Amino acid sequence: MPRIILNTLIEASPEICFDLSRSVDLHLLSTAKTREKVLYGKTSGLMELNEEVTWRALHLGVWQNLTSRITEFEYPMRFVSEMQKGAFQKLHHQHIFQKEETATLMTDVFDFEAPLGLAGRLFCRLFLTAYMQGFLEERNRLIKQEAENPTCIFLKQQL
Repeated sequence: MPRIILNTLIEASPEICFDLSRSVDLHLLSTAKTREKVLYGKTSGLMELNEEVTWRALHLGVWQNLTSRITEFEYPMRFVSEMQKGAFQKLHHQHIFQKEETATLMTDVFDFEAPLGLAGRLFCRLFLTAYMQGFLEERNRLIKQEAENPTCIFLKQQL
């Protein structure tokens, strides 16, 4: 199963990074290129334990729906989102926040598995892993930008 691990150092508290990472509104902004929108579930604000959202987005030229649920929640250190329905065979995303002096080390551990057996594994190796890493890096870039912005609009709207 492919695994992507990303570390992002953010000059903000773990609480701010944690909240931005579970913001539906920030997620939608970070996925503008894929025209992502919410179909069902939590439509805005901060995701909580056991809450679900169904996203619809254009990935690789195909409209796809993916339902994700927050399955573990340890504020402000860690939460896990897992795919409930969607194109992947499996998707498990750990979000980890560790205080580092004046900053937070935000770590994503993203495990996923494509369907279609050998063909899916080959597709992951040749293309999908790099695509998903870029998708996560864009999201993290926006989280860092907002967290380090003293006038962060997302948290003011949601707290």
